[in-house]
Amino acid sequence: MAATASHRSELAALRARPGAKVLIVGGGINGVATFRYLAMQGVDVALVERGDYCQGASGASSHMIHGGIRYLENGEFRLVHESVQERNRLLEIAPHYVKPLRTTIPIFSTFSGILSAPMRFLTHRSSTTTERGAVLIKAGLVLYDVFAGAVGRNTPWHKFRGAKASLAQLPLLRGDVKYTATYFDASVHNPERLTLDVLRDGLEANPHARASNYVSLAGFGVDGARLRDELTGEEFDFDADVLVNATGAWVDLTNEAIGTASNFMGGTKGSHIVLDHLGLLEACGGREIFFEHSDGRIVLIYPLGDRVLVGTTDIDADMGVPARCTDAEVAYFFDLVRHVFPSIEVREEDIVYRFSGVRPLPRHDDTAPGFVSRDYRIERTALPGGTTELSLVGGKWTTFRALGETLGKKVLAELGVAPGPTTRNLPIGGGRNYPGTPAALEAWFAARAPLAGRRRLEVLLERYGTRADTVLEFIGPDDPTLPASDELSAAELAYLGTHEHLGSLADVFIRRTSLAFRGLVTGELLEQVAEALASVLGWDQGQAAAQVAECRRVLTEDHGARPALSNA
Repeated sequence: MAATASHRSELAALRARPGAKVLIVGGGINGVATFRYLAMQGVDVALVERGDYCQGASGASSHMIHGGIRYLENGEFRLVHESVQERNRLLEIAPHYVKPLRTTIPIFSTFSGILSAPMRFLTHRSSTTTERGAVLIKAGLVLYDVFAGAVGRNTPWHKFRGAKASLAQLPLLRGDVKYTATYFDASVHNPERLTLDVLRDGLEANPHARASNYVSLAGFGVDGARLRDELTGEEFDFDADVLVNATGAWVDLTNEAIGTASNFMGGTKGSHIVLDHLGLLEACGGREIFFEHSDGRIVLIYPLGDRVLVGTTDIDADMGVPARCTDAEVAYFFDLVRHVFPSIEVREEDIVYRFSGVRPLPRHDDTAPGFVSRDYRIERTALPGGTTELSLVGGKWTTFRALGETLGKKVLAELGVAPGPTTRNLPIGGGRNYPGTPAALEAWFAARAPLAGRRRLEVLLERYGTRADTVLEFIGPDDPTLPASDELSAAELAYLGTHEHLGSLADVFIRRTSLAFRGLVTGELLEQVAEALASVLGWDQGQAAAQVAECRRVLTEDHGARPALSNA
């Protein structure tokens, strides 16, 4: 695949100065968060990612920022406490992407699970009696609320309701529901864009900081890291004092590639489907339904705008096989919907998108996948030429800021540099000065009314946060959208091509916008976007056609996005 103009520019910056104090390999949320922290500390840091940013597990999440109430059962109290605190923090520093999420647990028994819970806690295995009853869930939610703090909290305390009140609120729930427990976590509707925002913070904070996607680590020797341009196949050497392996579930494969074999990882595959299903959307009553399926697996049904996300599985992964959502997993998802909403029928044609990723979990041998620790640790290895490698094992979305700071401080210690200011309360990207009240929101729209219509401003604010002002300045007033979509214009695509590291057409639909996720990509739109980007990214007619064909393949084969494309 041909390199784009923006990609060539990023590669030129790496090759012009082929070295840095720190090289981070892996452009998921944890690698990018570490990059941001180090860049803000003034460190000469570079980051490379073999695909697109947030393309792996970071882009295949359940779109939740949560404390992980179910991890209490594993005894992971430190992780839950950190996660709840980080959830609260992200609601404050990234309000453009992280929003409060009302979550309801339907409960079908009172005392079930009390005797089996200690066994699950001690053995990390599922027991014959897997159902968690009201008493057990109540105890967990009390502890969860305590971890969230009593002073200055930005989420309400949990509430229990009996059967009558529960069915009044959610009338399509199973009729034998005894209670519901409702509490608040948070959602992240655009995890890919939040990852880009974190990356951009780092790039803007430090003129020495550099990053490029579609660049892989091919090896390591006395001349340092051997980097490969994945779009052209060209290779070059890059020196670093510290190498950070933040490649997630691929940590062991990355170490194998550079001659430092490890056996740290034991990732599990998690899949999801996205449904265009009005009945299920209405049944959820504007909240996530978070519950225990008949096999003891904790699963979710989650409204996102006018779509519904259903997930997730937890299957030991074969890293030699691309992670894809299988027909068996789809059948499982349909069954879990029936488990709580027996009157609702979901069909294959309701699916607008499928996605799957491999969680970067530690090796777990005989531990059941659902009980594998979601916490993280850092492994240190000596490489040739005096370089130190730090491998990140584990990590979850919610704790990315804290993890990035923890890992960043480990790097600073290796460099002999004292840490500077924390990122704890520093707003992220487009979360700065974000209008946080209805009145402030209306004032934001009113001030920009001369530049664009209300619908266009809503799209831009949701997509970029307050960085929408930069986009508005770039595209100018009265910017017409494309005939096939009222959410994109040729001028905005030029902005994406110039400023947002595009390497392929698929990047636009999957990770720069949510159009693929919502099943809104048509054949006509593929052609129009490719045409608009061609001159910006340096594609000739043949390359643009190849991009359209490859994007169609990715969307249909990897993500099951056939409904919208077939209606082109």
